[in-house]
Amino acid sequence: MTRMPVAQRAAAPAAAPVPHARTPRGPAAPPGNRDAFWPRLLPVLAALALVTRLPSFLRPLWNPDEGFLATEARMLAHGAVLYRTVVDRKPPVLPWLYELCFALFGDRSLLPLKALAVLAQLLTAVLLASLARRRWGERAGRAAGALYLLVSIALAPEDTQAAAFEVFMVPWTVAAMWCADRRRWGAAGLAVAAAVLTKQTGGAVLAPVLLMLWTARRRTAGAAALALGALLPTAAVACATGPARLLFWSVTGSGTYASAAGAVALAVGQAASNTSTLAVGCAGLLLPVGRRLLQGRRAAPPELWLWLAASAVAVATGFHFFGHYYLQLIPPLTLLGTSALAALDGRLLGTSLALSALSCAFFLGWGLADQPPDLPHTLKVARAVRERTAPTARVLCWGMHPETYWLADRPPAGRFLTAGLLTNYSGGRGPSHVGEAYGVPGSWPVFRRELTRRPPALIVDDSRGKPYGPARLPSLRAVLDRGYERVGTADGAVLYAPAAGLTDAPRAAP
Repeated sequence: MTRMPVAQRAAAPAAAPVPHARTPRGPAAPPGNRDAFWPRLLPVLAALALVTRLPSFLRPLWNPDEGFLATEARMLAHGAVLYRTVVDRKPPVLPWLYELCFALFGDRSLLPLKALAVLAQLLTAVLLASLARRRWGERAGRAAGALYLLVSIALAPEDTQAAAFEVFMVPWTVAAMWCADRRRWGAAGLAVAAAVLTKQTGGAVLAPVLLMLWTARRRTAGAAALALGALLPTAAVACATGPARLLFWSVTGSGTYASAAGAVALAVGQAASNTSTLAVGCAGLLLPVGRRLLQGRRAAPPELWLWLAASAVAVATGFHFFGHYYLQLIPPLTLLGTSALAALDGRLLGTSLALSALSCAFFLGWGLADQPPDLPHTLKVARAVRERTAPTARVLCWGMHPETYWLADRPPAGRFLTAGLLTNYSGGRGPSHVGEAYGVPGSWPVFRRELTRRPPALIVDDSRGKPYGPARLPSLRAVLDRGYERVGTADGAVLYAPAAGLTDAPRAAP
């Protein structure tokens, strides 16, 4: 069939709609190699995902978030109800995932969760590779997948190696962008909802998704599908947990926590430290972006810049700037770097990969040689708790290490697993905004009632000079003075057992 000469083709009417302009894609792969892209790339990405997370398998856990989730999941498995008899400031998806893994594999080890974290990182890399391949070609796709995994551990090991919230949230944010890029708005809404229900700040990805929707055809139908996809799973989870309780514990009940009051210097220091660490670790991505910008040309489509900006706002929300918060910056940084590399015709690709590989080697070595900062202390306290209590005895570990309950295999005495929920202490916050008046609203009457109805068999004061110690908390000090006596210490933590005459709390045989 002969083609019509160009000069004889009808011109489009002036009023005809102009198709949405897309970022030019890179050169297409030769027809014979198209089917080889994923079979060749997937094994490489899987190996990188496993190697970069190898340190996570060498320690029982890496940070208190894992300990909180493990203790929470164990309580849920034994009949506790989320946001009622065990509480957390986070949405419910990850506690439920921990509970499911404990039901399938037992609750003595986090290895199944660590394996799932590897799969989460692999999925993130695959989605980023697919996005980059669609926009800039196959070489860009391979680069994006590999670069993400190389820089995914560019923070302290306790922030990157834990099977905690951000690691499981990030795949959903990338999935939302992947679906929006293909104009699958209902699926994009589902991914946004899953991200938010894993961690609240996952909602930042909605900003670039909405920008992509705004530039698409059939915006009304797309908006309806996006809203339906986001609202249906959120409504289902709200019904399962109770709408008011979900809203309170994941949003409105954390007003004092999401504030820099009393911790401005700490917030500035943590922001500077973790931002500079990530910048050094991501030098292989920032170099091509910087060079592209210096040339006076835009380095990437606007939705990627908006994704990065919205994620940065999410990191700053609450003014804590913990290292693991920064993990959600890495996917947009990866695509920005890949976009710049594609625009520079790959001239910096080797340098970028080399810098990222060196960064990965450094942080991987750090993780292999390091251990969680407080793990030795927590293991000693957990051993002391086991030695002084019966297996079913309820204990109160007054501190910021909920993993003590899990490591000691003892149930908590109440629904509040850390002193932070009751005092607003977090990550070195100064004493000016720490105390009973700054805890979660309504928490202290519930806490006092729990201690009165079922006094713990052992109270561990693990404050060790921090501003949430019993000396500064009249309610807790009254409980200790009225019915407990000091019976020993464990690596600086003070142990209290029921005094003679207090018979409500069971005591283990010596």
